[in-house]
Amino acid sequence: MPTINERKRQFYEESSLFLGRICVKLGFKPNVITIISFFCSIVSGIFFWQGEWLWGVFWMIVSSFTDMLDGATARAGNMGTVFGGILDHVFDRYGEFFILAGITLSGRVHPGWGLFALFGMIIASYTRAAAESMGKLENCAVGIMGRLEKFILIIIGSLLEWYIPVGAWPRGGWLEVALIIVGVTSFITAAQRLVYTKKVLGDKREV
Repeated sequence: MPTINERKRQFYEESSLFLGRICVKLGFKPNVITIISFFCSIVSGIFFWQGEWLWGVFWMIVSSFTDMLDGATARAGNMGTVFGGILDHVFDRYGEFFILAGITLSGRVHPGWGLFALFGMIIASYTRAAAESMGKLENCAVGIMGRLEKFILIIIGSLLEWYIPVGAWPRGGWLEVALIIVGVTSFITAAQRLVYTKKVLGDKREV
């Protein structure tokens, strides 16, 4: 019986497939879309850094949308490659860095919470990558919260930071709460992936 994460992933892939077909008809290549997503994340980080909160959120959404499109296009056009998957994972990590670095440098949150959330997201992703590459697991996308959900939390925190009056909550409070939740759930996700990997591999020896 498929897990909740597997059902979510199946729904995500099936629902985005028609957009991938459109990209294929327009002649877009998955790796090109990956690069576009990467540059959108840089733009988002710059806007956050400069205090242009709404523009930062806008480009963060565009980056997330195009990140979804590269995989959908690869599946729709049967253009998926091993290198393309690696490129996507590497640029995703760079994208997370630029967005969270921009938020941290904006001065609206304590730098420690920005680093906490950033390292948490990276270690959760690294745990999955290590399990799938070194452990040869087909898929280790398990855990309490995925990348998309964490981005949604950051977007919500950013919008609350912008719209809620200062007197209603200390300046910086909404986004810091979002970053704390992202960091905590990321570390929990990393632990869950380690437990899952141990369960699957058992005491399997290195080759």
